[in-house]
Amino acid sequence: MEVKFGIIGFGFMGHIHEKTLNSLKEAKVIAICDIEKEKMDDATTEGIVKTTEVDELLKIEEINTVIISVSNHVHKEVVIKSAKAGKNIICEKPAAMSVKEFDEMIAVVKDTGVLFTVHQQRRFDEDFRTAKEVYDKKSLGNVYTIQSMLYGINGNMHDWHIYKKYGGGMLYDWGVHLIDQILYMVDSKITTIFADLRNVINEEVDDYFKIWFRFENGIAAEVELGTYFLADKHKWFERHWFIGGDKGSMYSDGFEPEGKIASTTRLLQNIPGKTTMTASGPTRSFGPPAEGILITEELPKVNVDHVMFFENYLSAVAGKEEFVVKIPEVRRVLAVMEAVRESAETGRTIDFE
Repeated sequence: MEVKFGIIGFGFMGHIHEKTLNSLKEAKVIAICDIEKEKMDDATTEGIVKTTEVDELLKIEEINTVIISVSNHVHKEVVIKSAKAGKNIICEKPAAMSVKEFDEMIAVVKDTGVLFTVHQQRRFDEDFRTAKEVYDKKSLGNVYTIQSMLYGINGNMHDWHIYKKYGGGMLYDWGVHLIDQILYMVDSKITTIFADLRNVINEEVDDYFKIWFRFENGIAAEVELGTYFLADKHKWFERHWFIGGDKGSMYSDGFEPEGKIASTTRLLQNIPGKTTMTASGPTRSFGPPAEGILITEELPKVNVDHVMFFENYLSAVAGKEEFVVKIPEVRRVLAVMEAVRESAETGRTIDFE
């Protein structure tokens, strides 16, 4: 079964979608749409229809699915139009600007009977899937802490992302992905959320956040993103994971993760009476471990790629499996984002679920 696509919004992500879909045998891009005509000049699909009008694209009967990659503030409008036109929908994240908006969209989706999912492709990031593999296999015993961090040095954002009215800012951008990854990993209710959200060098929109989650199963998770973390390093950004359990720890650096799983051959029953002199002074608790106590093993290898999101979509449309990104999961992430904003504004911990 060949699924024929229309892409609404042909900016950065629209171009990525065209390239990805053209690599899949069961997918074909029929038409693209963007309000700026020149953005469509470099489309590579032979015979593709180009239009500046959403309604014109939606009139093309052979299009089965539309991919909505317009700016965040018009997701609701274009999703509703597409659903009423009878098109199945893949929407870019965040699906909506609020839970209320999302509920209004989904009511129309359900009334029209079209299929709907959201492009949370970073569920297929290698660094995330490596961390999730360690967590799922209980390699560290009972996990008590998870830390997910992303730091950059550029500071300013791009295009419409610098404007609040268009749904700009890092919480709406990378934040959706980082929150979704944590919730997809930890299968437990969230009891509390506390957050710090800041405009460090951007006037209108947030460019830093730190979010603390407490889960019903006892795990404390921490997500931090900063766009203005300056350091004399050769990389433009840094991606880090740390997971701690009662049988060991895992750390990884980079989107192509480099790290280890570390554990001990035995637990100390008592702090030795002898102190150790370190660079920070004398210590007993934080001195170097004795030889043979600390052991490490390699991180597991995972086979993932962002194209798997679309492979899942094509399979789900054919009725062979479920969408990997489901409506209740999308709604939950949006609800968390609202709690994050409330916590940051009030300085209070928010009770959740």
